[in-house]
Amino acid sequence: MRPVKREPAALVIARQLTDAIMDGTLAPGAQLGEAELAAQLGVSRGPLREALQRLVQQGIARSEPHRGVFVIELDDEDVRDIYLSRTAIEVAACRLVLARDPRRTAEKLGRAHRQMAAAAEREDRAALAAADMELHQLLVAESGSVRLQRMAATLFVEARMCLSALTVRYTAPIDLVEEHGAIIEALRAGDEALLFELLDEHMRDAVRRLAPA
Repeated sequence: MRPVKREPAALVIARQLTDAIMDGTLAPGAQLGEAELAAQLGVSRGPLREALQRLVQQGIARSEPHRGVFVIELDDEDVRDIYLSRTAIEVAACRLVLARDPRRTAEKLGRAHRQMAAAAEREDRAALAAADMELHQLLVAESGSVRLQRMAATLFVEARMCLSALTVRYTAPIDLVEEHGAIIEALRAGDEALLFELLDEHMRDAVRRLAPA
């Protein structure tokens, strides 16, 4: 038996708002009005204000004087920068995983990959995007590096915002599933060169689809 952890209300609210931004419930550019959100969430404005400030500090919301707080909007340059940064972090994570137990990590990633495949089969693009993100988050977590995980946290929120659009860019969602399957198999085999090549091409392909210019 362990004591039940009581999290600060602002942290819980920030997590709910982040989830809503990631899944598109709160769309890019949407205003995060205090009165409306406080009523919807059943909270007071104090912790809500603190939660909004957390989002601004994380870079997934922006504050405009005399106007309020808004969900960020991503342009093509943002997309390129997000995926470039993700490549650096996930390659670093893979180096650490390869030095630990790549087969064990491949097995864990395989579970998320099966969720991706099931979502693609039933053409549930929202579930596909969520499983995609879960797989990449797990990969970074398996590195054991708290700093890589910390750096990746905001990137993953921004990437999740992109993924809703990205899954639509695949005529056959199974192609996205197969890309991830190849990455997992390279990791399982401990083939560093192939793993890095596949991961880099996976990120470049996302940029080509999301920011073709």
